[in-house]
Amino acid sequence: MDASENLALRSLLASQPVASLSTLHKGEPAISMVPFAMLPDGRGFVVHVSQLATHTRDMRSDPAVGLMVMAPPGTADSPLALARVSIQGRARPCVPESPEYGPARGCYLAKLPQSEALFSFSDFSLFVIEVRSARFVAGFGRAMSMTAGQFADVVGTSS
Repeated sequence: MDASENLALRSLLASQPVASLSTLHKGEPAISMVPFAMLPDGRGFVVHVSQLATHTRDMRSDPAVGLMVMAPPGTADSPLALARVSIQGRARPCVPESPEYGPARGCYLAKLPQSEALFSFSDFSLFVIEVRSARFVAGFGRAMSMTAGQFADVVGTSS
């Protein structure tokens, strides 16, 4: 990836507040929408989800997940040229007693401050989705695969 593609990926992740989350529900793929934030080191995504949601139960049952963040329609000449990143990852609960909870909560609220009230709801909890691999499409015919380390190197650095 060159410097402009690195910047495009960081910009996409910083500007978009929601992702499509793919989980396994009773052995079948299920897709939902979740607000997200990035951990500062680029090694994971933070989601704040309700225990009532099917995707939360799915992540507890099978931590293998997919996450996709996509640029909004109209930002490219063709839907095929929309910038997007898809993540293969593993979800795990981030409990309040863990040392990573404070920083994860802080990242989430820095990006999504309107969500603060949800932290008082007893059925909501944080999950961290650890990146295993990523595929970034910077535009039509401009796609690249990354390991977790390569992804962290790109998004864990400042512009």
